[in-house]
Amino acid sequence: MTHPRARLDDTIHAPVRFSIMAALAAADEADFRFLRDTVEVSDSALSKQLSTLEGAGYVRVRKTFVGRRPRTFLALTPQGREAFERHVQALRDIAAGAGVELPEPSSSGHGPA
Repeated sequence: MTHPRARLDDTIHAPVRFSIMAALAAADEADFRFLRDTVEVSDSALSKQLSTLEGAGYVRVRKTFVGRRPRTFLALTPQGREAFERHVQALRDIAAGAGVELPEPSSSGHGPA
């Protein structure tokens, strides 16, 4: 039996990227500024992490203009949504003790109490 940690996604597991994925999983699309404020990181830190997630195919970036102002909208791709769900399930399995095999009770009755 393989421990559930083998199913963790290293791209998602970093705390800021996990927070980004969680925020985007809760919405169809989010504005860059909203995401930055929600995750509580700087513009440059968010951009760097988004580049990693976009490179993995997990996040879609859509740039547009509202009036004369540029706006960036972000969304999980179907692949990103599936990867996030698998990652969260692996975390749940770890937290539930999945993959932990307890030793058989001693028949002598002299084992740990």
